Amino acid sequence: MMSTAIGLLIPLLGTMLGASFVFFMKKEMKPALQKSLLGFASGVMIAASVWSLLIPSIEMNAGNGSWSVVPAAVGFLAGIGFLLLLDELTPHLHLGADAPEGPRSHLSRTAMLALAVTLHNLPEGMAVGVVIAAASQGAESITLASAVAVSVGIAIQNIPEGAIISMPMCAEGNSKWRSFSIASLSGIVEPLGGLAVVLLASWLMPILPYLLSFAAGAMCYVVVEELIPEASSGDHSNLSTIGFAIGFVLMMVLDVVLG
Repeated sequence: MMSTAIGLLIPLLGTMLGASFVFFMKKEMKPALQKSLLGFASGVMIAASVWSLLIPSIEMNAGNGSWSVVPAAVGFLAGIGFLLLLDELTPHLHLGADAPEGPRSHLSRTAMLALAVTLHNLPEGMAVGVVIAAASQGAESITLASAVAVSVGIAIQNIPEGAIISMPMCAEGNSKWRSFSIASLSGIVEPLGGLAVVLLASWLMPILPYLLSFAAGAMCYVVVEELIPEASSGDHSNLSTIGFAIGFVLMMVLDVVLG
């Protein structure tokens, strides 16, 4: 039980560590650094989606021959559809954007920026929770070590993400403590979402392959819809590509070595 709690909390600690950078750095993060960090986060999330979620989803149905890919395909598309729906129904503001997305709202820019980050963190929490649930229920293709790899990998990419959130909030006129608090609180959805999946693990086992690929689809949606466009716009886009490569390889190595 203790190992499950630690696994769920590690990604939140990564967000808090990154958010604390607001106390040590200037109010505005240099575009080159921000693009590098966005690329890095994208690489980690894509690698986690493939090695820790999609491949195990297919392997769990290996006995079904060519049909083994069906749960992975269905769950992946459902995850993308779910995030797309949330994107349409939730008022939020992306980093560097002037106009908010979603339905009209009287929420402040800070609140809508926090909501955008929360949408990012939801699939990450689901991914950690579903892998821990699979390991705790004895799934053959997922071990406790691979669950730790996902948790640590998400935490690593949460460090730059936390910094990317808190520093623009400070630049918007919020105090450093307020920026740190909001950025940290945005990460709470990760352990809460993961805990919900773990608590329901025994009931969710029959559809576990679908849940694994669902989390993968949700994370890929965040990367393709938001992180990569932000990282590739304007100058220094080559730095985001380098960041992506480093993040992808790091997560791949973590999953193979620890898994």
